Amino acid sequence: MKKTAGMTGLFHDPDAVLAAAAEIRRAGYRKFDFHTPYPLHGLDEAMGVKRTVLPWISLGAGVLGTAVALHLQWWTGAVDYPLVIGGKPLFALPPSIPIAFELTVLFCAIATVVGMFALNGLPRWFSKWQHDEHFTRSTDDAFVVTVDAGDPHYDTDQTQALLESLGAEQVRVVEYEDQ
Repeated sequence: MKKTAGMTGLFHDPDAVLAAAAEIRRAGYRKFDFHTPYPLHGLDEAMGVKRTVLPWISLGAGVLGTAVALHLQWWTGAVDYPLVIGGKPLFALPPSIPIAFELTVLFCAIATVVGMFALNGLPRWFSKWQHDEHFTRSTDDAFVVTVDAGDPHYDTDQTQALLESLGAEQVRVVEYEDQ
């Protein structure tokens, strides 16, 4: 059974892409995306993409890694199995720094990778746009806008008129096979 994915259009000028992104956002659309062969600086701002929470996830995991390392070293050396050797303290910070650093990096790296996958919704085995010839051109020579049919402002005629007024070429409705 075929379902409507939405509408696509091609752009060839990066400046037109930035202007179109701002206009599509101003028109009230929220479920749209631009697929580009290379990064366009300023596109996220033009689309209204919010900053990610990933740095905060990484920071929290790094702080947790430091806390776990220091607590484990203190607990094993001063509480669980205290050994008084040559009058040295049961816990000292300077010798604990390398282990704390390593656990900070380990926790931060693992949380960053897991958080990135979770926030991006990966792994994703199917995209409703993947078989569209416009979408595949975005890896080569064109900037492609996709407006999702699930957007509350989506209307076939109005969306097509908007994209054409913004300079998009070959604007068309994309359908996909529902799985």
